Amino acid sequence: MKIEYLLFNLLIISGPIALSFDSRVRYIRNWGKAALASLLSLVPFIMWDSLVTGRHWWFNHAYTLNIRILGLPIGEWLFFFTVPFACLFIWEIITYFRPRRNILLFAKLRLLWLLVIPVGMWLFFTGLEYTGAVLIALSIVSLLDKLTKTNIIVDARYYIILGILIGLMLVFNGYLTARPLVLYDSSYQLDIRIITIPVEDFLYGISHILLTLIVYTKIKERRRD
Repeated sequence: MKIEYLLFNLLIISGPIALSFDSRVRYIRNWGKAALASLLSLVPFIMWDSLVTGRHWWFNHAYTLNIRILGLPIGEWLFFFTVPFACLFIWEIITYFRPRRNILLFAKLRLLWLLVIPVGMWLFFTGLEYTGAVLIALSIVSLLDKLTKTNIIVDARYYIILGILIGLMLVFNGYLTARPLVLYDSSYQLDIRIITIPVEDFLYGISHILLTLIVYTKIKERRRD
């Protein structure tokens, strides 16, 4: 069914929208900020996606509409909005019920991510382009977290949403790769899969959502000024 990817996105976003009117969290008050953060964080990752589609991976025409924008089906564009928007809803719930608690050990470990950049570059230039790229991306976003002083990585709440995110990826990415709606060229990756999901997809998703949280936090700070 060619509209399957579109329906998939509607499923992802339907829960957060339906529950946005809860009297405690009231996510509806942050729809504008969440939408803006999702759109801004979308830009580098959608460009990445566009550049490697047809090489690192491609989309099954049986489950996507024939319309393409920058080589990507409309469902893929929506995926880069609906997933961050839904994750920000989860983040608002977590931050409502749990106060911020910084873990100093994570602040020190974050610096180790900088050492991953040369490893990622080596992997990229030896042919494992997807593996190398996700390591570099995660390192850069982690550094951005420090430079912007959002310090999400040192916040204990981040590891709650990280666990939830991984669980959701097992469900939703698992569906996309098992169907298969997305197909991969294993020569550009380690070809290590968790069920049907390339391990690199987890780092890709984690990097994207971390960037979204950084942007969302900065937007909320500015709106409070």
